[in-house]
Amino acid sequence: MNTPGHKVIISCAITGATHVPTMSEHLPLTPAQIRDQAIDAAHAGAAIIHLHAREPADGRPTPSPEVFAQFVPAIAEATDAVINITTGGSTRMTLEDRLAYPLQAAPELCSLNMGSMNFSIHPVASRISSWRYPWEKDYVEGMEDMIFRNTFKDIKRILQDLGGKGTRFEFECYDLGHLYNLAHFVDQGLIKPPFFIQSVFGILGGMGADPENMITMRTTADRLFGRDNYQFSVLGAGRHQMRLVTMSAILGGNVRVGLEDSVYIAKGVKAESNAQQVAKVRRILADLSFEIATPAEARAMLALKGRDSVTL
Repeated sequence: MNTPGHKVIISCAITGATHVPTMSEHLPLTPAQIRDQAIDAAHAGAAIIHLHAREPADGRPTPSPEVFAQFVPAIAEATDAVINITTGGSTRMTLEDRLAYPLQAAPELCSLNMGSMNFSIHPVASRISSWRYPWEKDYVEGMEDMIFRNTFKDIKRILQDLGGKGTRFEFECYDLGHLYNLAHFVDQGLIKPPFFIQSVFGILGGMGADPENMITMRTTADRLFGRDNYQFSVLGAGRHQMRLVTMSAILGGNVRVGLEDSVYIAKGVKAESNAQQVAKVRRILADLSFEIATPAEARAMLALKGRDSVTL
């Protein structure tokens, strides 16, 4: 059940590296589009803004620090939201690629996938007959034979290199074993509470979007870490987004929305912006009598180093 007095952190993942431009004309691709949608999402109530970068010309995912620099400082200047930079990038990027901007920026928060895995949306390709850009078809179909790599050594390096700069992590857990991977690094002394656990449901290669899986993740995290030592959050992919994040709040957790996770706002209806998804989940939470965490409250809940300690 919900923890008394618990305030819900809303995270918003603005663009990601999984959806391609053909899937939605509203997916932000250019630095200006990412900047504007991120600022609007923060003003709509997102305390955390999760960011990837894309090539301005065609929307291809990129790890380029030069592209990140075209929108991250502007978001930080216009909002008080926590800036969360991906270390996941895409399956096409090396670890060096993925760490290029995070190590330069040393933000308050970075995402960290807690294991190697199959990660794919390749079945979607069969439902698309016309592609907006030439790279997209091979990118989506090619996921069938791609692995997202984060070995124990990779994770250790990220924890040491970024953790040494005071960055904390959104631990993305796509399967039950990822919680045990997290516990391994806790036992190694590389991670200290409070942990921010982002449970991911509905991605092919990870856990299915069954409510029972969420209960399993929540109770397993309780056994491994103790409920007072972590913040639980949920990401529901695609059509599963709103119902699963609502269940997370009811279980005492937090929520993540955004066009990285789903390009829809309702069945068959494309979301016109990230802010629209934030506004919808905020309305649902308010109707259920939940209070929404401000960026300052999110920083306190996650023990972040604070905006003053970051130069973006």
